Amino acid sequence: MWFSFQDVTLHDLDAANAQPQGGQDILSLMGQMMKSRKTEITEKLRQEINKVVNRYIDEGIAELVPGVLFIDEVHMLDIECFSYLNRALESPLSPIVILATNRGICTVRGTDMTSPHGIPVDLLDRLVIVRTQIYGPIEMIQILAIRAQVEEIEIDEDSLAFLGEVGQQTSLRHAIQLLSPASVVAKANGRDKICKADLEEVRVLYLDAKSSAQLLHHQQGSYIT
Repeated sequence: MWFSFQDVTLHDLDAANAQPQGGQDILSLMGQMMKSRKTEITEKLRQEINKVVNRYIDEGIAELVPGVLFIDEVHMLDIECFSYLNRALESPLSPIVILATNRGICTVRGTDMTSPHGIPVDLLDRLVIVRTQIYGPIEMIQILAIRAQVEEIEIDEDSLAFLGEVGQQTSLRHAIQLLSPASVVAKANGRDKICKADLEEVRVLYLDAKSSAQLLHHQQGSYIT
């Protein structure tokens, strides 16, 4: 006796049955998934699929494995998106939702109200907020070393320490972005390994967000508005 398992998402089932053909058994559902077509997935269709999935789960035919939905820059969502998320989270079929943002108190898009992280208070009350801390110098150097290894960029210890200082003064993202141009400068000078002089050169060429904002503020009369 042998068993065949098929991993599918709820969206796969929705898309496969947007124009139903055949029966409602699991083999028919799998077969319909293989047919590509562009159709609208309505709320009524989602509800019907959910009923079928719930029945399969109750009968032991299928097992629900919650997925993970990661939403970065969640403050960019408007009030309609947040309302949909609120409803979706109430479903037993909802995935684990992780929201990320770097905003403090700001306006919820589509409204006049302000809220922590730009998230409506009723949704914020349902979340478990993970406490984060700013990276220290040692942690930042370790992250930069890993990123350099992933991008196959050679860099010496002194340069890593200097880049860590740059990250402390600006941001970790800016420090990481300096790796690639510094590698280009090093190769242009006939070296495979980045040295401190390469980083100093590219640091002058490329500004971080804060320095750019300050420059615009001081020289705003020189730009077209």
